[in-house]
Amino acid sequence: MSSSSSDKVRASHILIKHQGSRRKASWKDPEGRIINSTTRDDAVAQLKSLRDDIVSGKSKFEDVASRYSDCSSAKRGGDLGSFGRNQMQKPFEEATYSLKVGEISDIVDTDSGVHIILRTC
Repeated sequence: MSSSSSDKVRASHILIKHQGSRRKASWKDPEGRIINSTTRDDAVAQLKSLRDDIVSGKSKFEDVASRYSDCSSAKRGGDLGSFGRNQMQKPFEEATYSLKVGEISDIVDTDSGVHIILRTC
């Protein structure tokens, strides 16, 4: 590993929670009614559609995150700020560090739900 692998990264993400998520509530679904009725496949399908809109230029990442993400970072357009190794769930961390700045991940599964990640720094 190069020494740069220990440097901090900055990323934004869009999280869609589903029945298998560890916490079945969010800022936009405090009772968890929608989350409890959303299958993982439904969450992935929604996220793929949102990702397509972003990649095609039809939508901006920040706008989509603000509207659809189940994470409280939605209020900041999905911005998680800077973080280093061992601060995020392993699949999320690995995906973020493997992206180039400006690149958007494919679907990333964690205990929180499914994500797409935009590396910003």
